[in-house]
Amino acid sequence: MGKTAKLSIIIVSYNTKKLLNDCLHSLEKVAREADFEVVVCDNRSVDGSVDMIKKSFPWVKLIVNDNNLGFAKGNNVARGIALGKYILFLNPDTLVFPGAIGKTISYLDTHKEVGAITCKVVLPNGKLDKDTRRSFPTPWVALTHFSGLDRVFPKSKIFSKYWYGYLSASFEHEVDVLQGAFFMTRKKILDKVGWFDEDYFLNGEDIDLCWRIKLLKYKIIYFPEVKIIHLKKGSKKKAKSLKIELAGVEAMEIFYRKRLWKRYSLLTSYSVIFGIKIIKLVRLVKYYFL
Repeated sequence: MGKTAKLSIIIVSYNTKKLLNDCLHSLEKVAREADFEVVVCDNRSVDGSVDMIKKSFPWVKLIVNDNNLGFAKGNNVARGIALGKYILFLNPDTLVFPGAIGKTISYLDTHKEVGAITCKVVLPNGKLDKDTRRSFPTPWVALTHFSGLDRVFPKSKIFSKYWYGYLSASFEHEVDVLQGAFFMTRKKILDKVGWFDEDYFLNGEDIDLCWRIKLLKYKIIYFPEVKIIHLKKGSKKKAKSLKIELAGVEAMEIFYRKRLWKRYSLLTSYSVIFGIKIIKLVRLVKYYFL
């Protein structure tokens, strides 16, 4: 945790005091694995998170934002002070196990063709967090996912591409998308692609960043030799609002218009946007009436 840290761990927090406390304690336990620094970007929490960090974790670099900037912009504010050769975007609702940091750093050290890596991310019940490894949401992949076909045929290479259900979660393999809960990459790559796209408030920014990393011809790797626990949506539950509820579906439209619109026919693209609008309507109804 020195001034010449090889790894900068960036955590965005919004009213996650208890979760963040546990996360930082888990990082303290693995501090000898690598020379890393921790930067917490607080999105104007009102639950005492800032005071807790100052009192219990004085080694943390703390940035207190004036308002809730969301995930993408919240991470990007650390761009100017992160010193590491590598950057790890880590959610506050995670617990880091021994090896997760040290071995992923070693992997990047020895695999120059790899632009980003994640470990095996598991839920509190021990099951895989399926969002750990995903395919890009092309029209077909999105259709099979949101129609539920990937749940009906969970091992099918045709219908279960979104979560790579046809590939064992026990073996290392290349993927399209990593989840922002544990997303390690090279700072030089981030500087080249411009870090997270701030058009995304919450959700979708990890997909978009992976898209741009892939455009540079780097591989993105799922590395299950080590793991962390993800308490899944812990921070989102603390910040439940209409904006949060709709962030995911709005991110779908942003990503499609930015990255996929020109790759498909107008009929296909308008059909996709129509489908996204239907999903948004359903979520609005659930939010207000259910």
